[in-house]
Amino acid sequence: MKIQLPVVLKVQAAFGAVMMAVLLVVGIVAYRSVLASFESAQWAQHTDEVLEHLANLRLRMENIENGYRDFALSDTDAFLQRSRANASLADNEQRALRALTADNPRQQRRLSIVADLLQRMVQRGDTIERLRQTPAAEDTAALIRSGQDDSLLAAFRTAARDMEAEERQLLRGRKSAAAIRYREAQVALILGSTLAFLIAVVSGWRVARDRTERKGAEDRLKRLNRLYAMVTGISASMVRVRDRADLFNRSCQTAVEHGEFELAWIAVIDPNENRIVPVAWAGHDETVMAAIKGHFSSSEGTLQGRTLAARAIREGAPTVSNDVQKDESLIFGKMHAQSGVRSLAVFPLMVSDNPIGVLALYTSKPEFFDAAGLLLLTELAGNVAFAFDHLERQERLDRLTNYDTLTGLANRRSFLERVAQYMLSAADAGHKMAVFLIDLERFKKLNDSLGRPAGDALLKQVAEWLVQNAENVNLVARLDADHFAVVLPKVMYEANVARILEKTIAAFMKHEFSLNDAVYRMAAKIGVAVFPDDGTDADTLFNNAEAALKKAKASRDRYLFYAQKMTETVALSLGIENRLRRALEREEFVLHYQPKVSIVSGKLTGAEALIRWNDPVSGLTLPGRFIPILEETGLIHDVGRWALRKAIEDYRRWRNDGLPAVRIAVNVSPLQLRNQNFVAEIQQAISVAADAAAGLQLEITESVIMQDVDHSIGSLLAIRALGVTIAIDDFGTGFSSLNYLAKLPVDTLKIDRSFVEMVSATGGLTLVSVIINLAHALKLNTVAEGVETDEQLRQLRSLGCDEMQGYLFGKPVPVESFEQKYMSLSRSA
Repeated sequence: MKIQLPVVLKVQAAFGAVMMAVLLVVGIVAYRSVLASFESAQWAQHTDEVLEHLANLRLRMENIENGYRDFALSDTDAFLQRSRANASLADNEQRALRALTADNPRQQRRLSIVADLLQRMVQRGDTIERLRQTPAAEDTAALIRSGQDDSLLAAFRTAARDMEAEERQLLRGRKSAAAIRYREAQVALILGSTLAFLIAVVSGWRVARDRTERKGAEDRLKRLNRLYAMVTGISASMVRVRDRADLFNRSCQTAVEHGEFELAWIAVIDPNENRIVPVAWAGHDETVMAAIKGHFSSSEGTLQGRTLAARAIREGAPTVSNDVQKDESLIFGKMHAQSGVRSLAVFPLMVSDNPIGVLALYTSKPEFFDAAGLLLLTELAGNVAFAFDHLERQERLDRLTNYDTLTGLANRRSFLERVAQYMLSAADAGHKMAVFLIDLERFKKLNDSLGRPAGDALLKQVAEWLVQNAENVNLVARLDADHFAVVLPKVMYEANVARILEKTIAAFMKHEFSLNDAVYRMAAKIGVAVFPDDGTDADTLFNNAEAALKKAKASRDRYLFYAQKMTETVALSLGIENRLRRALEREEFVLHYQPKVSIVSGKLTGAEALIRWNDPVSGLTLPGRFIPILEETGLIHDVGRWALRKAIEDYRRWRNDGLPAVRIAVNVSPLQLRNQNFVAEIQQAISVAADAAAGLQLEITESVIMQDVDHSIGSLLAIRALGVTIAIDDFGTGFSSLNYLAKLPVDTLKIDRSFVEMVSATGGLTLVSVIINLAHALKLNTVAEGVETDEQLRQLRSLGCDEMQGYLFGKPVPVESFEQKYMSLSRSA
């Protein structure tokens, strides 16, 4: 007998069955979704591991290639050892990739290609090592330098890109499948019961977590790629840099540009002060860097300080802060947080397990420095430190090659290179230069009696004295045991060289050198060679200076020029200079006067005062012989003031004696016009009498005025305001523009004798006519210089020239003869 169940129970049973079926379906769907999410997370982790090992393999292969290239270029065994170590690490990474991609035949085939490329790269490195020991080493280095042998690395990069692309494609496919499962779970959740809802919630949570993990894996991969690009860029720049400043600057700049760091800086250890010194930085935040520099320059910037840099140096390991806002141990935590920095790390630069400095990196991303990134950046810091050590060794080698180890001065080789450069500069500027070779007298005797340490101490003191005297260490060199050299890069007058030598030798012989609690004075012999007279190349000039030194050592002279004529000329110039210094006291200077007359009337209109020197040795001397020496020595100022006083004195005497009161023209030296007190000197000279200014005219050459037009205009305006007239001497030779000529406060143009000599020719006559017409248009008086023939006078008269001066009318004569010959004649007329 069958039991009949109520309809309600049947419905409930059916509903329960349906619910169970629904729950079963929901459970199955939810389970599939959870399973798919779990598998997707595993595949994401698997892909992350594959890509991380692939990035490490790429780094190792790049390091192998760079190491062999550096070894081929520099023959440094450290690069070879570095490549071999990276080859072993690359093999480990390859085995790990084989295990991870064992179920992917395509990846396995690519790994076989990579293994073959690695083996060929190692074989090529062994070949380079063998070739470095053969005459073909330079050819090999040239091949490497030209970049023509990068096919293996290019093939590896292609294979690595293909592997990375396939892994990313697989990851995208798995992500797509996971997304589909996720949507199925959402549909199941709508239809399910509480149990299905709970299962779906758990599944959704797992899926969301997996998506976050995948997003984190992608971000880490991007970060590692940026760091890899930064490491590659810095490693590539290491081959090109030539000094540590360039290395540090490029490293910081590359970190900011390719690593996307906000700030990067490098500091080195100052062993003398036990301090950390920032030497290079890059980034936009100058305020932060200024504060960091200020801190390290204070008492807190030592190796015992509380900074991350000091801690990294002490511990020999990176120090990291991945949450700057909450890290209370940071000295500049608030400032970093305000500037947007969220993570920072400091890496020690180690050479042979000894810290030499730090590399600091700042980023705006929190929790930036993970284990993989720290490993990569630590290796980068090691590469920078290694390159720094290599450059330091190279600098020390260069210093041994070009500098004297005892004194630190340039050696002979370096000195000759500098002399060659100074010769080029002298040739371009149109002046001379000189080389002095110095031999210390009795040095061997002192060295033998006091011992070598004392001799070395003396040489160091002599080097310091020479550098201090030359005021530039680049001008001094030590050639050998007791021989030094000095270059004088600019020589305008040979006599100036002799004055410098006399002064230097006197000071050197008076200087006291302290040795072993005793005081010694030294003497020296000097040989001099002058460019270009004694040689047009550095070797010739140097050899001739050596020859001059040899002659000086065999004679009683303290110094000798290579050219005997030069020695005699310099000695003569020094003799003249010594006599000139006493000439004013002995009243040996005199003024001769040359008349200026009106071309129309022939009457006396003025006189030009021309200085002469009654030299007790050579007699009456013309100014061309001694004026340059007066200008060299600065005596021109005293002599110029004397000439002004003497001319005014003669003018006032003429007036008092009833003679014609003609204006006296006095020539002005360029040095006088450039003197800031020149206007005051003129004012003092004419202050002796109210009518003194009316008897004085200053003659200034056109070229002197044009050297500094604005200064000349200011000075001439002030002088003219005193009542003194101004004449432009040698007009036509200074290339003055008409614009400036109209502005110059002058009264007279003196036509240069070279133009006067040409008045007989058509072209010359036209030039003189233009000058005279121009002067008259500007309401200026014209004076023709050097008139010697009646034909010249006739032509000048026809052109309307106002006055003339020259041998046709009268030569310069002493004041007594001038008064008798010209003034008495003018008065009687």
